[in-house]
Amino acid sequence: TSGAADRVAEKLGIGIYETPTGWKFFGNLLDAGMATICGEESAGTGSNHVREKDGLWAVLLWLNILAVRGESARQIVTEHWATYGRNYYSRHDYEEVETERANKLVDELRAKLASLPGTSVRGLKIANADDFAYHDPVDGSVSKNQGIRILFEGGSRVVFRLSGTGTSGATLRVYIERYEPDQARHDLDTQEALADLIAAADDIAGIKSHTGRDKPSVIT
Repeated sequence: TSGAADRVAEKLGIGIYETPTGWKFFGNLLDAGMATICGEESAGTGSNHVREKDGLWAVLLWLNILAVRGESARQIVTEHWATYGRNYYSRHDYEEVETERANKLVDELRAKLASLPGTSVRGLKIANADDFAYHDPVDGSVSKNQGIRILFEGGSRVVFRLSGTGTSGATLRVYIERYEPDQARHDLDTQEALADLIAAADDIAGIKSHTGRDKPSVIT
């Protein structure tokens, strides 16, 4: 979900694939030999030895990295930020939103996507806006409506996605990410660093007015 991996892949000249939520999309790439490591925003990570996330493998991978480099995790992360910039990231979940209200938010947001590029919100200029569709390079299948993405100039973005739409309501997940290249701003509190993007997300989608919530149910 974070764009941090894209910056590393670009600098190293290696391939990278952005897929929808769901391990099945990784499976095709792994089986075809098109990827050797994969991960999702909920911290699940794996490689091509198994078609599923592997927590033990992830722990061993990090222990091996720490042993080989002889540095702490903090040192490695700080060096990464200095080289590639920092991606501040958070997910805001609005749980058990009335399904009708949640669907209305998404429908209205989709309807205005074409008009958003070139406009500014909270001082942030929107470079592109779309409803993510994944074209599987292995089997040719297309998965549409996988998340509404608002992409800002400078590399920041907000993604909206509904999940669990059913009798008990829906969960609106809002993924908020700021790219910060300035090394002097790499130690900010995450929610503070994302404050203008959080406000922009509400302005664009009308989260408070549609959900009736002043704040998310869960922040991760």
